[in-house]
Amino acid sequence: MPLVRISLMQTTAHRAQEIGRCVYDAMRETIGIPEGDNFQVINHCGVGELVYDPTFLGIERTNEFMIIEITLGRGRETAVKQALFARITELLEARCQVRPDDVMIGLNEVGLDDMSLGQGRAQFVENPPARLLSLSDNGSS
Repeated sequence: MPLVRISLMQTTAHRAQEIGRCVYDAMRETIGIPEGDNFQVINHCGVGELVYDPTFLGIERTNEFMIIEITLGRGRETAVKQALFARITELLEARCQVRPDDVMIGLNEVGLDDMSLGQGRAQFVENPPARLLSLSDNGSS
């Protein structure tokens, strides 16, 4: 169910797809999304369209800076989120030579009733996967 939005400076289609693949692979490894649950929007930004502070909090950002926003189901523990952040940056560095300082990640957590995967229906309300039910049993949705 995650919806990923990646905003980065202009690059090749191949590189953009590989960056997206790194994010998808990291989500598969750390938060257990199922095979094929891959929905991404990759925005190529021109000069002045991706605004960031190059040294905020002592992090040295370059013109390779990117923002990764992930909307996903609510309920994951902090340690799992931290593992996701770490794995995304590890894969981006290893496969795409993206410096970890150039990767900003934001998670937007939503409930099962906050997403439609098509047909104007909230599929996870109608038929929630067992994995999502266990998250909602813990007081989350």
